[in-house]
Amino acid sequence: MKTEVWAWLQDNYFSIAQPTAQNSAGLYPLILACQQGRSDVVRFLLAEQADLSVVDDYGNNALWAACYAKNGECIAALLQAGIDPDYQSPASGATALMFAASSGREAVVEQLIQGGADPTLKNHDDFTAVDLASTRKILKFLSPLVKPGA
Repeated sequence: MKTEVWAWLQDNYFSIAQPTAQNSAGLYPLILACQQGRSDVVRFLLAEQADLSVVDDYGNNALWAACYAKNGECIAALLQAGIDPDYQSPASGATALMFAASSGREAVVEQLIQGGADPTLKNHDDFTAVDLASTRKILKFLSPLVKPGA
């Protein structure tokens, strides 16, 4: 497996000597691996002490990227490593849970809640994940977790 990880690092212009460092395009390997759903690479990078606080050009962290990819293994690895499940993007105040709820990622919403994500947080427009729920299943799942008037 390590050979596949090294190949991925090289194919994406990351340093073998410093595998958690940004490449020349300014991309972080942890975020790119999460976007691509490469749980093998994510686990390797976490073992190499990858910084869980890195963000992309839009202010989104690796958890957001893993949610984008709908990759439960990447999400689980990040949560187990201690990533903040309630990180809010500076631009919008949105969390990964809000993103998942608004984009219909039902399994991701459940995984984030089980991982400790706070459904009562509000973005800059004063919306919670419940307000942004895009499917009936997500709405029914999140609604009981948020107190009326919260």
